[in-house]
Amino acid sequence: MSIFKPGHSICRLNNFVVRYVSQYASQEANELSCTNARIIRFVASNTTHDIYQKDVEKEFGITRSTASRVLMLMEQKGLVERHGVRHDARLKKLVLTEKSQQLSQMMLERSAKLDELLMKGFTDEEKAQLESFIERMTNNI
Repeated sequence: MSIFKPGHSICRLNNFVVRYVSQYASQEANELSCTNARIIRFVASNTTHDIYQKDVEKEFGITRSTASRVLMLMEQKGLVERHGVRHDARLKKLVLTEKSQQLSQMMLERSAKLDELLMKGFTDEEKAQLESFIERMTNNI
């Protein structure tokens, strides 16, 4: 009888997800890093308020220096721009470029299909439990 190893199982599932996404991504989307794609999706799905670097740090559990480096590279690739805001000269909101907006729409559609595939056969109660378990594991770390 094998012992359940959640870290291993989560990494394994992640590998399958990355492989699935890569298989169905367009050439332009394939040129994005996984982190770039996740940040684009995050900014695109939060249209009711401005998104700043600190929001990216919090959402993805990354350090300030990592977020800064990733966003700088995304700017160089023409995926995001940083625009100043009137209420605080120190803050720069993240804005998707036209290029990343087009990629975002495709990624959102594919992401919905992936989520549907991953959750196939799960009841609403099981989905809620899984979300709760993942949130608890995240908080434990």
